[in-house]
Amino acid sequence: MAGSAAVLEDSSLLSRLDRALLPIERFCALLSGLAIFSLMFLAVYSVAGRKFFGSPLLGYVDIIELLMPLIAIMGVSYVQRDGTHIRMDMLVGRLKGRMLWFFELVTVLLILILMVALTWGAWDHFERSFDCARPFCSKDSTTDIYLPLWPSKLIVPVAFFILVLRLILQAWGYGRALILGLENPVAVPLTLTVAEQAAIEVQALEGAD
Repeated sequence: MAGSAAVLEDSSLLSRLDRALLPIERFCALLSGLAIFSLMFLAVYSVAGRKFFGSPLLGYVDIIELLMPLIAIMGVSYVQRDGTHIRMDMLVGRLKGRMLWFFELVTVLLILILMVALTWGAWDHFERSFDCARPFCSKDSTTDIYLPLWPSKLIVPVAFFILVLRLILQAWGYGRALILGLENPVAVPLTLTVAEQAAIEVQALEGAD
């Protein structure tokens, strides 16, 4: 399950790189949220058009097809950074110290290997669709209104590449914590207790006042 986590910062190179990547991840997450928001409007427009004018939005399924990678993938690196992605904490929550950092390091490295392979494959998939010698630089298109598919296919390797960068930073952070025996390393999500989470929420509310 997903838990509440915090990412510590300091003046180290690792932490500076972490902070440099974060705005890119936030922007990608924002694009994903805007895509979801726009999809809601498209659904309302299509249903209203069908009900009142007998004509739903032309190419509605095609637009959903193009937006789906943006919705499903673009924000993955952001939630990986904060440790809010779905995960099983039954075992990890019982580990402490170097054993915890070793487990996290191995997990991140396995994910990193998988993501590098997926990024490579996703880029090949995009290249098979992109050809500037053709109209709209596209070798394939959607079925109803013939929108080019390569922009949607390009989103996948871009999002995966950002996630690869995040995983490299986290592997560095966990490896550093494992070697140095750090209690609270930077640039990696640290699970908060209920009391710590409540204290942060209280501070946020006091700041809002």
